[in-house]
Amino acid sequence: MKPVDLLFALTVTIVWGLGFPFAKAGLGQFPPIFLMGMRFALAALVLIWFVRPPWGYLGRIFGIVVIGGTIPYSLIFSGLGQLDASTAVLVVQLQVPFMAFFGWLLLGERFGWRRFFGMILAFVGVALIAGQPALGSSLIPLFMVVSGGTMWALGQALIRRVAPRLGGLQLIAWVAALVSPQLFLASFVLESGQIDGLLAADLQGWIVILYLGLIMTAFGYALWYRLLARCEVNQVGPFLLLQPVVAVVASVLFLGEAPTLATLAGGAIVIAGVAIITIRPKRAV
Repeated sequence: MKPVDLLFALTVTIVWGLGFPFAKAGLGQFPPIFLMGMRFALAALVLIWFVRPPWGYLGRIFGIVVIGGTIPYSLIFSGLGQLDASTAVLVVQLQVPFMAFFGWLLLGERFGWRRFFGMILAFVGVALIAGQPALGSSLIPLFMVVSGGTMWALGQALIRRVAPRLGGLQLIAWVAALVSPQLFLASFVLESGQIDGLLAADLQGWIVILYLGLIMTAFGYALWYRLLARCEVNQVGPFLLLQPVVAVVASVLFLGEAPTLATLAGGAIVIAGVAIITIRPKRAV
């Protein structure tokens, strides 16, 4: 791995890891689903000028983003509004075991005992987090985050069926273009206060929108796909395990959160389970 690729991988990790704390800060001013709609609308407005429409795939992508975009982002960030960002980002890592499961179920990918053990370990970590007395009144938001991560994982398995035929930047641009109106519609059906939020938003609120749309989504995914074109997945995938670490540290420093030892221990178990799934030992030649 070249030094520039290492820099790219660390940059993506930091950019994506800061996403949850930024979103948590923005939820004080905007409804969660509406905030996600603005995030993807801004990303789409920046990216679609540089790629061609995926003619012949727009209908399939539209259906896929209902499952892998609108529903999971609505659930995850609605749940985040009632949880600490440090807790939510640890729990949502369950999406990785579910990705492995849906890859086996729908795409015929190998699952194996290592991935099964990693999945069980990740569930044990989430159970430890959910079993804390302090989360007794927050089990529904926690379930929303887990359910959203599960739906996102299902969406990734579905989108892998069309991804080989499309460019990475083309895919994220038109996923953003198609998911944003769905999110706005869901927001106006399920939420209120969108216009009031726009009129009352301060500088911090607009910085959050710019970060989520331009930095986390447009820049982050463009850099990620460039990295995947230069390196093997097994080389860059483990860097994503640092995302929850970045998110927890940022939540403590900038949001004043104080995760308990049980939360951190459960998070460490979840990350260990994810690591077992994503990091494959090199086979001897």
